[in-house]
Amino acid sequence: MSLEKKVAIVTGASRGIGRAIALEFARQGCDIVFNYNKSVDAAEALAKELEALGRKTSFYQVDAADFTAVQAMVKDVKAKFGKIDILVNNAGITNDKLIVRMKEEDWDSVIDTNLKGAFNFCRAVSAIMLKQEDGRILNISSISGVVGMAGQVNYSASKAGLIGLTKALAKELGSRNVTVNALAPGIIETDMTGVLAEEYRQKLLEQIPVKRFGKVEEVSKVAAFLVSDDALYITGQVLQIDGGLAM
Repeated sequence: MSLEKKVAIVTGASRGIGRAIALEFARQGCDIVFNYNKSVDAAEALAKELEALGRKTSFYQVDAADFTAVQAMVKDVKAKFGKIDILVNNAGITNDKLIVRMKEEDWDSVIDTNLKGAFNFCRAVSAIMLKQEDGRILNISSISGVVGMAGQVNYSASKAGLIGLTKALAKELGSRNVTVNALAPGIIETDMTGVLAEEYRQKLLEQIPVKRFGKVEEVSKVAAFLVSDDALYITGQVLQIDGGLAM
């Protein structure tokens, strides 16, 4: 399995799962382009790590929810690198509240970033991949989009929407050798889960058959497989990486 001489866009890669995916792809020979929204220091640090691995890299301060900005970014990437082989839609946010306390902006911000953001990037790269007659799109959904989570109606809806997007787009692009798949991670050790109260962490652990949270590397290695040529006959699938949480 190798991603040698491939060019990948990984959205929201400055931290967490996106960062791990960018680094794993780079270790396998892939040049990496990524966007970030706010954390310029984290973005610059990642770019240095990618360059240290001998990979070409470029990064953009672009809000995934901004259709026009995403179009401009993808156009620039194509001009600089000559092609786009892989897109990983990882950019995502949470704004958890019970629905009776959820404001309209709490809903809109999560849907815009997590779901519209993925649409924006898919829309921008699809024409390129269709013309190339080759491409891999991987959407990072969540176990919340598979089973739903109380207090996360906005997040669960956005991640469930990604699953629908994945399956529909796989049918649209498959005849041109473009595959579209999704990952549904469970509870993964990231900055996002690091703020959970200890009592809540223990309750979650009781529900996970393997009795631990996942590691970002366990997600990134599966991601690398799904965008590699070893997975050419896999499309429209949602692979759960959750330690058995949602069986």
